[in-house]
Amino acid sequence: MAEQAQLNADEKRLAELGYKQELNRNWSGFSNFAISFSIISILAGCFTTFGQAWNNGGPIAISIGWPLISIFILIIGFTMSELVSAYPTSGGIYWWASKMGGAKAGYYTGWLNLIGLLAVIASVAYGCATFFDLAMMSFSESWAAGYSLQRVFMIFVVVLILVSVLNIFSGHLMAIMNNISVWWHVAGAAAVVLILVILPEQHMSVSDMFTMRVNNTGGLDMGSTSGLGFWFIVLPLGFLLTQYTITGFDASAHLSEETQGAADGAAKGIWRSIFYSAIGGWILLLAFLYAVQDPEAVTAGGGGVAVIFAQALDAKWAGAVLLIAAIGQFFCSTACMTSTSRMTFAFSRDGAVPGARIWAKLSRNKVPANAVVLAALVAVIITLPALVEVNIGSEEAPIVVPTAFYAVVSVAVIGLYLAFLVPIFLRWRMGDKFKQGPWNLGNKWKWMAPVACIEIVIVSIYFIMPFTPAGTPSFLRWLNNSPSAEEIPFDWKFVNYAPILTGGALLALWIGWHLSAKKWFTGPKTTIDLPAGVSSADEIALEHEHKGFHQPPES
Repeated sequence: MAEQAQLNADEKRLAELGYKQELNRNWSGFSNFAISFSIISILAGCFTTFGQAWNNGGPIAISIGWPLISIFILIIGFTMSELVSAYPTSGGIYWWASKMGGAKAGYYTGWLNLIGLLAVIASVAYGCATFFDLAMMSFSESWAAGYSLQRVFMIFVVVLILVSVLNIFSGHLMAIMNNISVWWHVAGAAAVVLILVILPEQHMSVSDMFTMRVNNTGGLDMGSTSGLGFWFIVLPLGFLLTQYTITGFDASAHLSEETQGAADGAAKGIWRSIFYSAIGGWILLLAFLYAVQDPEAVTAGGGGVAVIFAQALDAKWAGAVLLIAAIGQFFCSTACMTSTSRMTFAFSRDGAVPGARIWAKLSRNKVPANAVVLAALVAVIITLPALVEVNIGSEEAPIVVPTAFYAVVSVAVIGLYLAFLVPIFLRWRMGDKFKQGPWNLGNKWKWMAPVACIEIVIVSIYFIMPFTPAGTPSFLRWLNNSPSAEEIPFDWKFVNYAPILTGGALLALWIGWHLSAKKWFTGPKTTIDLPAGVSSADEIALEHEHKGFHQPPES
């Protein structure tokens, strides 16, 4: 009876925001937390982007950089938790921006969010394919002998097909899978930590784990591990590990229309997923560093975790660790597809996406199946450059790095965090005029919101920078103290194409807005008139009900 009353309250609040209940509201608060926790996935980001941190800073970018950046991300999460509590809709970030800043703010925010989510599903699924391939190479010599980028790409496509089918089948199945995913991430990460602590015959010293520096960029800041160039150019690029891993937590907002008690449960889902992932991820990363046998060999091998596992473990145990990660990344890919399809559905419901009627259509199971297919197709297209081999070493000692993968990762980080920036800034600008929900920051928003905005701006600037001198145009080489074009020639295949994709998308949005969208796009469209059962009196009653469990952020 109490559950039904809560469900009715959810429906009433959704009606006040202008929408009828179309999606099945059968997700618990734990399931809402689980999807963000699954998308953050320490078994995904900590494994796939470890090399980015090792090459750009080394152990200090990991052991010290992770907790430092995690604190800033948690602040961002707190500000977003307050927003979802006030506006628990599937449109999430886009809806908040429209509500507080008007149609134009909503239009740009929605597209940035959608671009970021599409890049996330692409990067996570590709990472899953890569680690499944690495695991199989550990188990089978014949598999290892046949390695190719084409094979990895084929596995990537298969992963996308599988996660798409699972998402189309049932929304409730996704809730169950995310619940299982939480325990897989907890048990799997614990197993990996124990394996890396117990089995290796020797370990890296704790001192080296927290002090060693590496610059394996191929020449950024002339390869130095000291000086301003290292601290302000090379090292911050290593923070992509943390910023990319702990992202996608906006999924709790996108699934709020399917969550019971969403104004409270979705808010907690956001900040709790960040908090627990930050702790678990740090322990996991420290275990990676502790297992390093030969730091110079890790650097020579491109900084990837597979090199560490091959050093510290025999082939079967290394394969087991890689397979644990690959399965976790499959769960993460599935959750990413759920979040992306819900955002596509919500944005299309308001007419902002070309072919909106197709993507806003629900299947018989009340799942946006067409939006799932669209997300999978776009993910394949933007990852096509991963078929081009990139070697930053030499023919005698090749170091093949997934520049295209890191570029897609950068697009994901920039798109998502810029989308977060807009509503956080607008909420800060509103000040006390903002009507807080049941879960709120009290007065802490006054300092949390500007800190969150500043961090996002700085991160977005860094992640459009080149990763290697060969990908740095001549006119920019002075900026990061790179070798001249004569010493290391420029080559497009080394380019971080994140600024091209992101900048091109923003330019297209600007043109689209001024030529067309501003004439017809008015922001979120209501799908329901205020029903007879919902009145201003009901709103007051709901406010009193909310105040009954008003609380500050937990710690």
